[in-house]
Amino acid sequence: MVTISLCMIVKNEEDKLERCLMSLKGIVDEMIVVDTGSTDNTTEVARKHGARVEHFKWTGDFSEARNYSFSLATCDYIYVADADEEIDEENRQRFFDLKADLAELNIDIVQMYYCNQLAYRTVYNYDRELRPKLFKRARSFIWEDPIHEQVALEPVVCNSEIEIIHRPARNHAERDLEAFRRAAAAGRHFSKRLHSMYVRELFMAGNDEDFLKAKDFFKTAVLDHERSLDEIKEACCVLVHIAVLEDDTQALLKYAIKDAVTEMSSEMCYELGDYYFGKGDIDEAIVWYYNAAYECSSIIDAQRNGKLPRLALAKCYRKLGNDEQALDYEREAGELSDLDI
Repeated sequence: MVTISLCMIVKNEEDKLERCLMSLKGIVDEMIVVDTGSTDNTTEVARKHGARVEHFKWTGDFSEARNYSFSLATCDYIYVADADEEIDEENRQRFFDLKADLAELNIDIVQMYYCNQLAYRTVYNYDRELRPKLFKRARSFIWEDPIHEQVALEPVVCNSEIEIIHRPARNHAERDLEAFRRAAAAGRHFSKRLHSMYVRELFMAGNDEDFLKAKDFFKTAVLDHERSLDEIKEACCVLVHIAVLEDDTQALLKYAIKDAVTEMSSEMCYELGDYYFGKGDIDEAIVWYYNAAYECSSIIDAQRNGKLPRLALAKCYRKLGNDEQALDYEREAGELSDLDI
């Protein structure tokens, strides 16, 4: 049977770490917990459960910390976990079965279902999605990107039915957005994936100040000829949102037209609806909110093609005194689940 190293990076996780480690006991053959500067009892909790504790001076780059944790592993496979994850008994058994089978398979990465993601509204549109969690150590996987880090390589990947329960105690958006800003200020290149994650973090968890602080980065991105059309459209959505905040009609027109060169996104239509609603032009706001809900597709945040424009339409019709129409849109919004796009 193959052996598995658990590799974690943690900071101030004393309230969650025990539950995570307990759910992995018997599955993993060694536990490696890399602490990046805890001031609570995190390291004591880790040692209590037999983990090897090492320390890593935090640089603001999650990939650097992940790579260090991987360098300490000695088993056949490496399992990556965060402190706010756990595996229930049914999925523990699935993990045991997988472990028994891996010796006969030439698998580099095993993906598992990450569940309960919508408990906190951050960068995910789905409550259950596959993520790479188990890595063959011999492949020397390297993490890349300073935030929302991901392994680089083109390995042999298999999907499992194992479900990992994500129980976040808090929303990490403030921490993550600061990491994005720090990486941008340092001149780090944002891959297409990381560019998209920054946009999604802003739209799904950012406040007005977060958008305004991102303005220069996305103005530069729009002019970057190395960026794909998808990235340009994402950046334009950010910049139009900022234009609405700043009441900058010229910028709004400039970036909305760039998006309109191809099929407009629900996000862009929703922003235009907000702009006209703010100007008191309710009829025009209705046109754009309707387009967001029914005529376009979302590229960033599924809610801007789902509940949000329908609720905005209801708000518009109430402004016009048409409570019956408003109620219809409110009912429709209520019928949509968080997974509807």
